[in-house]
Order: sequence, then C-alpha cells, then structure tokens
Amino acid sequence: MANEPVYLALDKPMGIVCTAAKQVEGNIIEYVNYPSRIFAIGRLDKASEGLILLTNDGGIVNKMMRSEHNHEKEYVVTVDKPVTEQFVRAMSQGVEILDVVTKPCEVYKQSENVFRIILTQGLNLQIRRMCKALGYRVLKLERIRIMNVTLDGMERGQWRHLEKQELEHLFSMLD
Repeated sequence: MANEPVYLALDKPMGIVCTAAKQVEGNIIEYVNYPSRIFAIGRLDKASEGLILLTNDGGIVNKMMRSEHNHEKEYVVTVDKPVTEQFVRAMSQGVEILDVVTKPCEVYKQSENVFRIILTQGLNLQIRRMCKALGYRVLKLERIRIMNVTLDGMERGQWRHLEKQELEHLFSMLD
C-alpha cells in the first residue's frame, strides 16, 4: 500500500497553503490528511480556490511541471469591474508582468465581471498580475481544470482519487 501510486484531486478552499511544510498553518497536506506521504503538483495561492492535484509520484510531477509541454489549466475569475472586449483581447494576446510578456491564451467573458481563462504557463500569481497590469483587481479566482481533470461533481474542500480513465488520459497527454 505504501508504494502504491496515489493521485488525488482536491477542490482547495481559500486559505489553504500549497506546501508540504508541516510548520505552516493551514498547509495542504495537513488539510487533506491522507494516510501516506503525498505532495501537491504545482501550486494555487492561498487566496485562490479550486482544483489542485496531489500525488506520491515524483515522476508525474516533473512531467507536469515542465512548461514546454503547454499543459492547459483553466480558471474562472471574478474582477472588480466590467470585463470589456479590450480587456479580453489584451489578456488573450499576452500581458507584460515580471519583465516578460505572458504567452497568448484563451479568454472568454462569462458575465459582467467574470471571465474564463485557459493558460499553458504558470508564472507566480500570473492571473492576478495580468489583471493588475490592466487596471483590474481579482476578487475571486477558481481553477476548474488541469489538463483533462476537472472539478465536476466535487464540493469545495472535498478530495477524491483520480479515476482510471482520467489517469490513462492524463498519462497519454504526458508522453
């Protein structure tokens, strides 16, 4: 059992920190309380919520974290003012943050102050910084998909094992 690979999806609530450091209050490992050692694949900042994957498989972490693989991550973002066509265009073409221009991405207006964004890169606080550079403030940020894995049917704070089909598809995308 201890050597069995573990692959979990967590619908992370706001306030949980994506670290394995036990001394950090509200750390994700303590929150999930899985019976064997696991760690998060990537990160989702403390103020954000939604999908994060956890595993004990170091090999998959390396494959998923290599940015040249262009793995999609999808988010729903609520901002402090109306989402305009100009905002959608600017976000999708790339925004200068941290002395680099972000890669082009897909952006869709969902409602007055809400948009969906599909990224293939994961700069630190990327969406928040992109919005700030365009004069917007993020009020809520939720990741709803990582590659083929979604939050469908999950409640905030809940975790589940990835299903066999999800894993097979995920592994095929990583090869």
